[in-house]
Amino acid sequence: MERIFEPVDPENWERQPYFDYFNNTIKCKYTINANVDITELLTLSKEEGLKFFPSFLYVIMRAVNQNKEFRMSYNNQNQLGYWNYVLPSYTIFHDDDKTFSDVWSEYHEDFKLFYQTITSDIEQYKDVKGIKARLNRPANFCSISALPWLSFTNFSQDTYQESNLMFPLIRFGKYFEQDNKTLIPVAIFVNHAVADGYHTSKLINDMQDFAKNVKDWML
Repeated sequence: MERIFEPVDPENWERQPYFDYFNNTIKCKYTINANVDITELLTLSKEEGLKFFPSFLYVIMRAVNQNKEFRMSYNNQNQLGYWNYVLPSYTIFHDDDKTFSDVWSEYHEDFKLFYQTITSDIEQYKDVKGIKARLNRPANFCSISALPWLSFTNFSQDTYQESNLMFPLIRFGKYFEQDNKTLIPVAIFVNHAVADGYHTSKLINDMQDFAKNVKDWML
């Protein structure tokens, strides 16, 4: 898919005063945590003999890519704007020494092609050590990590230096059973300059819709 970057027009961008306020006046970032019901997703994945990680990664990326607020960044001319899509940048865990490596894959809206791409890249880079297993990551990416060892109730993170990162940081944990449902904790770290609580809530609700209506795209 061709990568296209569209700069915003500060004079006509509806969010410009909010961006200026949260990026310059009160620098603000926040994390929202929620449980997503993956009962239908997990059931159908098992029935189809599919791995859970790439299946849920697809749910996340479909939701992210239908919300423009989470496709914002600066280009190499330091212009703020929207990418037409973002691709997944995710981590592979090395069980032998308990380290991880970053890998990125191309994004495809077609699930079968997406699944094949992710599983193929994981197989190719699974034994490559170091923080960056796959180099030359494109500028349009969304960072996603899994913590499959813990069903956390809250997750928060920040950095100790200024950053122009506008993309969200998405983390999900170990799924668990509750009230005859299978739930998975998800945390989304957001730059308030580009997205408010409404936008992040919509992103999570979109994930929920894709996870629930899994037959619409998996089969």
